[in-house]
Amino acid sequence: MTTVLIVDDQPLQRMGYTMLLANRPDVTVVGEAEGGLQAVRMTADLRPDVVLMDVRMPGIDGIEATHRIVASGARSRVIVLTTFDLDEYAYDALRAGASGFLLKDARPDELLSAIHSVAAGDAVISPRMTRRLLNTHLLQRPADARRTPQPLPYELSARERDVFIAIAHGMSNSEIAEHLHLTESTVKKHVSNLLAKIGARDRVQAVIAAYDLGLVTPRDP
Repeated sequence: MTTVLIVDDQPLQRMGYTMLLANRPDVTVVGEAEGGLQAVRMTADLRPDVVLMDVRMPGIDGIEATHRIVASGARSRVIVLTTFDLDEYAYDALRAGASGFLLKDARPDELLSAIHSVAAGDAVISPRMTRRLLNTHLLQRPADARRTPQPLPYELSARERDVFIAIAHGMSNSEIAEHLHLTESTVKKHVSNLLAKIGARDRVQAVIAAYDLGLVTPRDP
């Protein structure tokens, strides 16, 4: 059973999500929060598997609430709900530790799939969409503000470094397997080891780390 906390300052929006999930045998809504501060408190008390987090809220917004939840070491994972797929707030929320983002007009089956994926430890946006989001954000920076390559602060094997770069380029496990001439099960093992070594909760955080380190840049092919 996957438990969910719904966070939105609009009562009708919260009601809609609750009604959608109410009759699902594999999902339970354990609470609703109307603001970021309340969301942080309820997450600590209820320990939901997934928090559906609106971004724009008065007071403590979804970005700060996500940061506080992740920084607390909570097991709960956050899905950011946004209106636009390239919303700058979505990028900031990913940096704050969200496991992905979802458009508010997503289909019910997409929402349910996202909840289960995040609860299982995966990201809810594809690696390609992640790179698109990061590219859009980074290309808006002044050229001298973009990261230059630097030594990795992690002890990675040569193969793990290859996988790290491939993830940052938006490759799926199957694409990485083909690119590096490995089995998909081997790739999954490398990905798991990589995430543990760099302290990333999921692939989204790994992509952000790769960009921050200058391992890849928006202009890479």
